[in-house]
Amino acid sequence: MSEDNKVVAELRENFGKGFARRLRAAGKIPAVIYGHGAEPQHVALPGHQVTLLIRRANALLDLDIAGASQLVLVKDVQRDPVLQIVEHIDLIVVKKGERVQVEVPVHVTGETAPGTIFNLDAVSLRLDVEATHIPENVVVDVTGREDGAHIYAADIELPRGASLVDEPDLLIIGVSTPAGAAADEDEAAGAEGAAAE
Repeated sequence: MSEDNKVVAELRENFGKGFARRLRAAGKIPAVIYGHGAEPQHVALPGHQVTLLIRRANALLDLDIAGASQLVLVKDVQRDPVLQIVEHIDLIVVKKGERVQVEVPVHVTGETAPGTIFNLDAVSLRLDVEATHIPENVVVDVTGREDGAHIYAADIELPRGASLVDEPDLLIIGVSTPAGAAADEDEAAGAEGAAAE
């Protein structure tokens, strides 16, 4: 576990929109910790540090709450729709060795066959993974894939220790020739023929 994920959290006794607004004005983010049958815990997190950490999907934080360490997974982030400022975070308690189900982004590499494009039908995959080993993404290589090629969830090489939660026949990527591309080629060939005459 990276030292960068260590965050000092302050327990808070006051709730409500007014108090949350004052917290945000002081550069802090209100958050609630759920899980393992315990009562929800209300905390305040350092705004700048946590905003940077949660740019990564499924961020795992090691909270220091009154001197006690608590591993939590970022489950939901509420942002201001206009300013995109983080307004509130929901966290769930995780234990080392525990498995969790998470949505992991799909990262595409390579280029499909000349004249074709790929369509990303699913931007993420649901995986069952160890809480302390959540992959940043799953990589799909589309190098040389021809028109009509399909890549399904079952075709993707998963990170070590991860298992697929989504259906194996979930379409991730489809490769096609853009509708305009064939017409453009015909037009170009016609123009060349006319120029030659």
